[in-house]
Amino acid sequence: MLTINVAVLLAFIVFLRLRRRTQSRSRFDEKMTVVIVLALGIILAPTDVGQGIASFLGQLVSGVSQAGQ
Repeated sequence: MLTINVAVLLAFIVFLRLRRRTQSRSRFDEKMTVVIVLALGIILAPTDVGQGIASFLGQLVSGVSQAGQ
């Protein structure tokens, strides 16, 4: 039986939706993309991958803010 990781499926859907041209999107389409991205974030946040991404982004922001001083 084939199993599909929901996070991978949502990431693929986000990738496909963001590849489309901005001018051809309706308001509903943009709102739907935001909802899908939020759902992906909620799914990834408590996982080890999500914690790693959060840690990496925190270090990146810290480095950028220290470089600006």
